[in-house]
Order: sequence, then C-alpha cells, then structure tokens
Amino acid sequence: MRLSDATLHRLPAGIARPRYDRAAVTPGIVHLGLGAFHRAHQAVMTEAVLNAGARDWGIVAASLRSPDTRDALAPQDGLYTVATREDDSESLQVIGALRGLHVAPENPGALLDAMCDPRTRIVSLTVTEKGYCHDPATGTLDEAHPDIRHDLSAQGAPRSAPGFLVEALHRRRTAGTPSFTVLCCDNLPANGATVRRVAIRLAELRNRDLGAWIAGEVAFPCTMVDRIVPATTEEDRVRIAAMLGLEDAWPVVGERFAQWVIEDRFPTGRPDWTLGGATFAADVAPFEHMKLRMLNGAHSALAYLGYLAGHETVAEAANDPVFARYLGDLWAEIAPCVPAPPGVVLQGYAASLLARFRNRALRHRTWQIAMDGSQKLPQRLLGTARERLAQGRPIPHIALAIAAWIRFVGGVDEAGRPIEVRDPLAAPLRSALDAAGPDPARRVAAALRFPAIFGEDLPRDAGFAAAVTQALRRLMDSGARAAVDGAARPG
Repeated sequence: MRLSDATLHRLPAGIARPRYDRAAVTPGIVHLGLGAFHRAHQAVMTEAVLNAGARDWGIVAASLRSPDTRDALAPQDGLYTVATREDDSESLQVIGALRGLHVAPENPGALLDAMCDPRTRIVSLTVTEKGYCHDPATGTLDEAHPDIRHDLSAQGAPRSAPGFLVEALHRRRTAGTPSFTVLCCDNLPANGATVRRVAIRLAELRNRDLGAWIAGEVAFPCTMVDRIVPATTEEDRVRIAAMLGLEDAWPVVGERFAQWVIEDRFPTGRPDWTLGGATFAADVAPFEHMKLRMLNGAHSALAYLGYLAGHETVAEAANDPVFARYLGDLWAEIAPCVPAPPGVVLQGYAASLLARFRNRALRHRTWQIAMDGSQKLPQRLLGTARERLAQGRPIPHIALAIAAWIRFVGGVDEAGRPIEVRDPLAAPLRSALDAAGPDPARRVAAALRFPAIFGEDLPRDAGFAAAVTQALRRLMDSGARAAVDGAARPG
C-alpha cells in the first residue's frame, strides 16, 4: 500500500507526520529544483512552520528537467519520508509541505502561473551551480549558454532557472503584482548577489527597463545551507518501507545536522524558519565563506582523491587514516584564509566536519560529489589557492585535490577503467586532455586553458601550475592513496 493522505493513519505511532490539515494550506513558496536536498532541508524547516500553525506557506515545487520525482510523489499526494541517520540510529518523518508538483519542460506555462500567483511571495532554488547558466570564474551570466539563448528567443517558454525568474517577474510587473523574493539555496559565493547579477543581466538583454525594475524592486537575500544528503538507494527504499508499513517511492536520507543561515531581507514576508532551526542574520558571508571553503572544499578533495583510491563513499575515505590525516592538513591549509564567524572556532568546526564525514550510516558516494567539478572548483578550492599564493604560502593539499580532478575528468581511473564524468565541460575537457597526452605538465597546461574555471590569473601563475603539475605527477606515478599519504604538511 502506498503512502498518501488516505493512508497516513496507518503509520506506526512513533513516526512523525503532519500535525495540520493539509487541505487548509495555501501556497506561499514556489521552489525550483525538486531534488533530495530541498526535500531534506528547506521543506523540512517549512514543515516545522506549518506544524506550528501557519497555513499560508505551502510549497509548490518544480523540476526543471526530469519528471521522475513528480511521478514518484504525485500518487502520494506530495507526501514523502525523511530518514535521519547517524551511526546505528534512524528516525523517520513524513513531510506534507509540498502542495503542488510541476515539471517545467512539460508545461512551462503552469509553472509560470504558480510563480505569478499573488500568494507566491518567495521563489527559492536548489538547481546546483550549473543551473544558473553563469561563468563560475566571474559570477556573470553566460550569454552564450544554449538555454539562455533559447530563453531570449522563446520568452514565454523558458528552460533555465534564470529564464523562469525573469519571465515571471516580467509578468508580475506587467500585472502590477508585487515582486517575489528570490531565495537561492545553492553553493554559490554570495549566492543572492550572484543570482541577482545573473537575473538583472538576462532581463537587460530583453529590456533595459525590466532590468532596472528588478534591480530596484526584487530582493535576493544570501543564504548558507548545510546538510549531507546522499542519493536515495533501493536499499533505503526497502528499509524505510518496512519501517513505515507503506511504500514510499522516493524517500530522502540525511544526517542529523542541518544548518540554514539566511539574510533577513523579505519585503513581502517570510515563514518563521527559526522554528525548524534556521538562523536569520544581517550578514551571511562569514558562514557561507567558511562552509564553501572548509566543508565543500574538503568534500570535493575527498571525492576526487577518494574515488581514484577506490573509496566508494565519503565515510569509507574519511575513516581511512591516511585520508583523515590529509583532511586535517587540508583544513590547516584552508583555515588561515577563512575569517571565523562569530562564536565559531575553526579547529572545532573542522573536527565536527570530520565526524560528519565519518558517519557510516550515510552512503554518500564520492562519484556523486565529483559531478560538475568545473562549476564547483572556483568557489570551493581555487579562491583559497589564490589567497595562499598571494601570501607566499604553499598549496600542496589544494594542488593535490585539483590534480585529482584533472585525473578524474580525463575519464580513466588508475586501473585503466573508464570513469563516467558528468560535467557541463566534460567533452571539451576530455578532448583537451587526450590531445595533451600522458605528460603531467602538458595535461595541467591543457586544463588551465579553460578560463571559465581558472580565470585569467591562475594560468599565468607559475607557482600554481608547478604545484598542480608536481601533484599530478605524484598521482600518476604512485596512485591516489600513496600521493595522499605523502602530501607535505602545510607551511
């Protein structure tokens, strides 16, 4: 029997479920990016708001690509389960906050109608870094991106997240409806400011007055989000169904830790997400900076090096003493470039990250984290590299992570087996590396010829190229685990 409104009463007594009348909830949020992270993070914190008595903050969620999640959740009336796992413990909560489901390519007009509904006061996004059609090295709109070119020519049926934002804001402006707040929840540096810059530029390409209106009327608060949410496996589905006594076609799994720091700028109102554990702050930047560099930077380093060393999951890699020592040295390399947020001791923060990475209850695949590295490296690792080099400090551990990415996107692992590389630049990167041949210096030079990743400055920095080349040579000569074991301590 399937999880649904009609079967909620069948759940065992110990499983949390909506404590409100779902039929009385009206939409206040449209969310773009109906993936596991949103359902395990922002939707859970919104559920706390609804459980506390609010009724005007239901979520209408949309996938911009695949119908898979909609197809799984629609027969369940939008209900799904969040399984919180830590070591040997697990707890379940059924979430009811989703009050509408869309698949943008099937019916872009229906999604635009939801975004233009006067009751919609917030449009939030988790579309991953590549979903903003921007240049990661500069944070500006990629005006040559195929989806952006399409959205400029077919404005009534956009494909991209920026395209939907701008078209919906255009329609609200034309109708005299107040603008919504745009709430980015992706791992972009100064994410609100970045999305604002992208949206304004896209609007200007359509109509200069529209760009000026968005610049003057639309709020783009910055946020920092943090919760480890691995991809759901068939084993998860079977285990959770047994605990529910009902089938859930697409539950999500996450760690107990969850953090959401939000800049408090919502001209048309917002939920009290503090009820779910969120923090509102005047300045999100210190928290975002720390998380992007220390958590996300280490996650990417562990993903590429761990994958190459044969570790399937983050927990496997982090519990390997060689990799645990590497992480400690990497954080020591990063920390001098990270101003600590108020009340945070970076050494303690790093220790907490290691404990979270070692959570064996979460099967967070290194291959999953390794996706889209061309979009992630600039904010996760390259900014720290720039700062250390400017200070005359070495970058052995950062360079090793970048070298591991170069080896990974080459498409062949240490045993000669093919790697499935998922990245917007996968094809041109593979072509450039194949043409470079096996020499590490030539391969590094080929990778550095991608300014969208490395900008114009790093390819001209001889110290940067030398450090990455030396690291890649060690990887190719001795393998990932030996290279990690032999990495020099930070200076």
